Amino acid sequence: MNPLKKKPRSTGYQPPPEKPDWLKVRLPFREKENPVDLVRSSVEGGKLNTVCESASCPNLNHCWSRRTATYMLAGDICTRRCSYCDVAFGKPFALDPEEPLRVAESAKALDLKHVVITSVNRDDLSDGAANHYKKTVELIRERLPECKIEILVPDFKMKEESLEIIYSSKPDIFNHNLETVERLFPTVAPAKKYERSLNVLQHASEKGFLTKSGLILGLGETLEEVHATLKDLRAVGVQMVTLGQYLQPTPTHLPVSEYIRPEVFKDLKEYGKSLGFRTVFSGPLVRSSYHADEQVPWFAN
Repeated sequence: MNPLKKKPRSTGYQPPPEKPDWLKVRLPFREKENPVDLVRSSVEGGKLNTVCESASCPNLNHCWSRRTATYMLAGDICTRRCSYCDVAFGKPFALDPEEPLRVAESAKALDLKHVVITSVNRDDLSDGAANHYKKTVELIRERLPECKIEILVPDFKMKEESLEIIYSSKPDIFNHNLETVERLFPTVAPAKKYERSLNVLQHASEKGFLTKSGLILGLGETLEEVHATLKDLRAVGVQMVTLGQYLQPTPTHLPVSEYIRPEVFKDLKEYGKSLGFRTVFSGPLVRSSYHADEQVPWFAN
């Protein structure tokens, strides 16, 4: 039986299935100078947050070994509580006006060719931190004119004024993750809305931006639901998509329903390509910003 066709399990706590071999991360380097330490020094020295650490990403060492990191703006406390995410939930602190400059200086110090910028949800702010994004992008561009800049944004509650602020910074890639199939939204991301996320992506696509989105699998979705979701993303103009395995960050988070086998991810990659996506990154360890530089059409095969 295809593992994606199993019935979704209860959302109450239960021990996850045993992690298979294909989810073991192996570091790709054996260098005297550890690149992970260089990135850590830059991030910690600038008092910066990364989604790599805040969301307990399993690829942290792998990505940092390539001198890449996903900067997380606007603090490390989110105004939304999603059952899959390890970022802290609560009342955020005021924005740090110096944070955009420190991010830009870190990106410059690491001489990044492709930088990913994301943030926590800041529903407490009228613009959702859109101006904070804009300032960060502009400061990176001043220091690294050739660097490609990808922004991984929240839905901004579909406020067009906030989206227009984002657009004015002219990011190279506009990314907003759908995360899961429509049926599971109330359980997985109760503060988000499936149609609203699609509307955000369509709005950005219609403005001419290269748009990207991602799904995490193993939450109880069916193969048919994944196919339907990919069709919905293509219908609103999304050109790049990522598909990866959900991993339970702590026992209090939504449990893993199943570990999806690599061959299923391979089949989904082919299905995505058949729909017309320009790039499809699909695999157990794939995340939205995992090897983000290789996901863009001008680098991807």
